[in-house]
This record gives sequence, structure tokens and C-alpha cells, in this order.
Amino acid sequence: MKSRRPWIVGVSGASGTPYAAAVLRGLLAAGESVDLVVSRASRLTLLDETGISFRDAHWREDLATWLARGADGKPGTFGVTPSDLADVRYWAAGDLAAGPSSGSYPAKGMLVVPASTAAVAGVALGLSKDLLQRVASVTLKERRPLVVAVRETPLTGQTLKHMVTLDEAGAVVLPASPAFYAGATHIQDLVDFVAGRVLDAARVPHRLYRRWEGELGAALQAD
Repeated sequence: MKSRRPWIVGVSGASGTPYAAAVLRGLLAAGESVDLVVSRASRLTLLDETGISFRDAHWREDLATWLARGADGKPGTFGVTPSDLADVRYWAAGDLAAGPSSGSYPAKGMLVVPASTAAVAGVALGLSKDLLQRVASVTLKERRPLVVAVRETPLTGQTLKHMVTLDEAGAVVLPASPAFYAGATHIQDLVDFVAGRVLDAARVPHRLYRRWEGELGAALQAD
């Protein structure tokens, strides 16, 4: 039987839950297995930004509702049902005995999106105060891909130092900075660009944004 090797997606408490939703949709569309870790702080952000309460006992239902919502907050923008999440596994943030907490757990790598400055600091310092930080540390020590989509502005000198530490450890530090050359006409386009760059860093194929091909004005022509 084919061994299951998921991408682990960690969602921290930074603003930007639509980024995480777009990355998750992209992974599922590419046929990837996904393990999900939602931090305690991110539940508050998710509730504030979407009105969705993410519950351990009903995580599959709540995740489907979340992924179906557009970046503009409109419900049912994307066709996602609980059955579409058959190859998603959820681990509670406080479960430090979870599978991904060990380097022997088979995984392709980890994507932290969005990444708060607290998460960046925790991973850079090796604190492992919750499952998200622990899995990120495991990902680094096992030399697996780690993409950290930082969502904060402005950045303090200490956070910049932590980002350099992560880069030196082998992580990809990817600020959530949308570009406009892809011809964005909707907030979802800007979100999808950042999500697409996260997937690019993980070498996961997608069609979330129009790629630059060296032709000036192509975005306007596409409209």
C-alpha cells in the first residue's frame, strides 16, 4: 500500500486566515494529503475574521465551512464539503503526543500560514510550546521543507533577527506580500497570489495566479 506522506499546515494566530484557506484548497486540489494544526490563538482570529468557531469535536464540518468561504467573507464561494476532506487529518494544538511531533512520522514538510511573530520567535528559539511550534522544529531537524508565511507589519528588529535565524536553519521565510502584476481584480486574487507563492516554495503545482512571462501590460490585456 502507498504510504501516506502529508503536508502539515500550521495556522497561527496572525491575521490572514484566508491565506491558510487558499493554501489548504490548493493542496487538496493538487491531490495532496494534509495534516492540520490550528493554534489556540488562531481560533480567535478565525472567529473574528469569518465568524466561524473551530471546534475539535466538529473540525471537519467547521473546516468545510471555512474553506468554502471567499476572502471577502462570502459563504459558499467555493464548493467544499466534509467528504472532500477525506484525506485531511486534524491534530489538536495542545496534543504534544500527536503523530507529527515525532521525526519518525512520515511527512513531506510543513507550511505555517499565516505565521505570527510569536510563532516565528517560538520556532526560531526552539521553544516548542505547542504542537505547531514542535512540528516546525521537527521539520527543521529532519531537514524537510518548512515555509513560514509571516503576516505582520511593521517588523521589529528582534523579529527580523528571528527570520534570519529561520532562513539560516533552512526554512523559507515568505512574507504575505501580494503582487499586482497578475492582474488582481478582487481580494481573492491577492490572497491566491500569496497562497500560490507558498505552494511554489513547497513545489506543489497549482493555478492560483497568472505567472510573469516578461510581457509588460499583460495583466491589463487579460482583463
